[in-house]
Amino acid sequence: MMDPICAISTAFGTGGIAVIRVSGEGSIAIVNALFHGRTRLTEAKSSSVHFGRIVAPQPPEGGEVLDEVLCSVFRAPHSFTGEDTVEIACHGSLYIQQELLRWLIDAGCRAAEPGEFTRRAFLNGKMDLTQAEAVADLIAAQSKAEKDLALSQLRGSVSTELAALRERLLHFTSLIELELDFADHEELEFADRAELSALADEIESKLANLLSSFRTGNAIRNGIPVAIIGAPNVGKSTLLNALVGEQRAIVSDIQGTTRDTIEDTVILDGILFRMIDTAGLRETNDTIEQMGVERSLQAAQKAQIILYVKAPQPPEGGGEESLAKSIAAIKGTVIRVLNKCDTGVQGDGIRISAKNGEIEPLKREMVRIAKEGMQSSAVMLSNARHYEAITRAHDAIVRVKEGMSAGLSGELLSMDLQDCLAAIGEVTGQITNAEVLSNIFSKFCIGK
Repeated sequence: MMDPICAISTAFGTGGIAVIRVSGEGSIAIVNALFHGRTRLTEAKSSSVHFGRIVAPQPPEGGEVLDEVLCSVFRAPHSFTGEDTVEIACHGSLYIQQELLRWLIDAGCRAAEPGEFTRRAFLNGKMDLTQAEAVADLIAAQSKAEKDLALSQLRGSVSTELAALRERLLHFTSLIELELDFADHEELEFADRAELSALADEIESKLANLLSSFRTGNAIRNGIPVAIIGAPNVGKSTLLNALVGEQRAIVSDIQGTTRDTIEDTVILDGILFRMIDTAGLRETNDTIEQMGVERSLQAAQKAQIILYVKAPQPPEGGGEESLAKSIAAIKGTVIRVLNKCDTGVQGDGIRISAKNGEIEPLKREMVRIAKEGMQSSAVMLSNARHYEAITRAHDAIVRVKEGMSAGLSGELLSMDLQDCLAAIGEVTGQITNAEVLSNIFSKFCIGK
C-alpha cells in the first residue's frame, strides 16, 4: 500500500454532511487516533460503519471535540482504491471540514492530488483506464443519456470488447513470434494464415464499428448538436427560444437580425441537445451577413440533426433557393419543420407554432432520432484519447491484412500486429506511461 492521503470527497461548500476520505497504509490507525466510539476502528470489520466523536489527540486542541461523525471502514482489497480506507461523514460546516483535514494531516496524512484515489484504484487493479476515465465522466454527467453511457463504460463495456479482441490477437502474435524463433526451418508454420486472415477481418470490422460509434458517443457526452437553419424570418430564433425556455436569441421582423451562430442547451427526455441558431440563408451583399451565412452552413455540416424551418409564405431574398442547394450536401438527419401553423396553413413537415410554444411534436421527433442513433451500437466510444488509439489500432490491422495479401514475411506481419496490440493496450491502460496517467488524472476533482 502507498502513503496515506486525505481529501474532501463531497462538493465544496456548506451542506448537510461532508465526506472526508482517507486511504493508504496506516489510514485506519490515523483516523482511529482521532475517533472516540464504542469500537476501535483498528479492530473494526471491513465494510462496517461506526458512530463516534472526532477528538483532538494532542495540544493545543487536545481533548477538544470537533464533531460527531460516522466512520465507514474498508479493508484492503475490498475498497474503492484497493487499500485500507476510511470515509468520515461529518456535518457540512466549512470550519469542521477544514479542521478535520488539518488534524488528519498533522496525524500523518498528506493532502490528495486531483484524481489520486481513482489513480490508486487503477494502479491496484480495481479498474482499468477506461473505467477510471468513466468515473470522471459519471461525475460530470449532465443528462440521463450521458450518465448511462458513463455507467456502461464504468461497468466495462469498452474494456470487455477490447480485452476479447486483444486476447485473440495476442495468441496469434505469439505463434508468429514462435515461427521467428525457428527461422532456420522455413517449413514450420505455427500460425495458420487463413485463420489469422479471418481474425484480422473480424478485428478490423469491430474496430471500425467502434470508430463509427464515436460521433454518437461524443455527442451524448457533449450534447447532440442540432442546427436550426432556414431562410430569414421563418422563426428560427423564436424556435430556439421556445426549445430552451428563455429569450436566448433576439427576435425581429428585420431580415438579417441573426448574424452569427447562437448556442444553448436543452435536455429532452434525459438527452442533452446542443441547439445552434443560425443566420438566415439568403443572397446578400452585406459582408457581415455573408460571414454569418457561411457559419450557418458550417454549423449545419457539423450537426447530427438539422431542423430545416420553413414558413407558410417564402420570404423575400432568394433564401429558399440557396438553402435547397445546401440541404442536399448535409450529412446529418434533416427534420423538415413547418412553422407559424397557428395561421391555419398546410404544408409538408412537422407542424409547429414556435411563437405560441406549440413544439411538442418536434421535441418527440428529436428524441426519437437521438435514441435511434444510440441504439445503433451496443458499445460506444466517447473519449477522444480512445478514438485516437483505436484509429491507430485499426490502421495497423489493415496493414496486417494488406501484408498477408502481399505475402509478407512473418517478421513484418509481427511488427504490425504488435502496433495493433500496443494501441489497444493504451486504451485500457495495459500499456501506458506516467505522463499519460498524470494528464488523465489531473483533470479529476480532488477527493476522487
